[in-house]
Amino acid sequence: MLFYVLLSVGLPCATAAVPAAATTAAPVPATVESRPATDADVDVRRRFDAVYDEVHERTVRLIAHLPLLLAAIVIVLLAARLGRLVSQRLHWLRLRTRNPYLDGLMRRIVHGVILIAGVLIALDLLNATALVGALLGSAGVLGLALGFAFKDIAENYIAGILLSLRRPFSPGDTVRIDSYEGKVAALSARDMVLVTMDGNELRLPNALVFKAVLLNFSSNPKRRFEFTFNIDAGHSIRKAQEIAIAEIAGIDGVLADPAPSWSLVEFGSAGTVLRFFGWVDQRHSDLGKIRSEAIRLVKGAFWRAGIGAPRTTNHVVLSRADDDGAPAPGDDAEPATSIGVDTSVNRDIDRQVADVQNSDQNLLNPKESTP
Repeated sequence: MLFYVLLSVGLPCATAAVPAAATTAAPVPATVESRPATDADVDVRRRFDAVYDEVHERTVRLIAHLPLLLAAIVIVLLAARLGRLVSQRLHWLRLRTRNPYLDGLMRRIVHGVILIAGVLIALDLLNATALVGALLGSAGVLGLALGFAFKDIAENYIAGILLSLRRPFSPGDTVRIDSYEGKVAALSARDMVLVTMDGNELRLPNALVFKAVLLNFSSNPKRRFEFTFNIDAGHSIRKAQEIAIAEIAGIDGVLADPAPSWSLVEFGSAGTVLRFFGWVDQRHSDLGKIRSEAIRLVKGAFWRAGIGAPRTTNHVVLSRADDDGAPAPGDDAEPATSIGVDTSVNRDIDRQVADVQNSDQNLLNPKESTP
């Protein structure tokens, strides 16, 4: 303790003696001029201090709100997980459909709604609800700009949804869209995939498919085929018709209801053109193969019956004429009467027309009159 007292008492004396000794022992150095601080230096220092204080304050605030930030992140992750779980089990919400495209669309919508709800809850927890209004306002302007920029993509997407709801075709159907023909393979958000008869993959934009003239060959299981034969004008039309109809009806795969039929297309010096029709069930028979077999059998039957194609060279027939100047009747003479010939109205597709007319979506059905 005595040492500390002495130290405290002697310290002022020592400190006072040191400058005196220093002044007597060493010369005084020359003074150095100092540059006065300018306004620019003061302004930069002031700004730097302000930025530093702001960063420090925000850092402290972030550290203080770090638990809430972690909780918000957990909420968003749980919402994403819940949305994925619910979207995979749409039967909980009774939103399950048999349409694969519409089912996938509903999955994405449900997942997005749950995720957005989680993000809104997280922002409300962080007291950042004002940010939601700013985001919605920016989204409106941004959506308008993107709508003009990606008009074709949006049009194809909406057309895909409408096609999925209307379903004018099913996978595997044979269709003709404008001049494109093939089998339907898939329908995506942007285009429809057709596989042509050559085995090529054809992609058509949904907007084009929605606005185009569409012919579905598979909507009716029964489909008609036709072909023509040109025979010499001297042969009997009735005989050729009976032979052809009998051959077509005997083919395995040709339907008896509707039965095969025929029509006379043209008669002249260049020959007689006959057109024959037959019906097949596309679920069990191939239209092209049945048609090819019908042409082969009819051609062979005509050859065996002596019915040939028109002759391409002029020829002179020497025959004895009767008193009226008419040629003598032969084996190919046409019957004088039309007894037994079917001239009734064609009813082949009336049943299919009635099924379409009785559908609920037919706008041509008369409205029921109110009592």
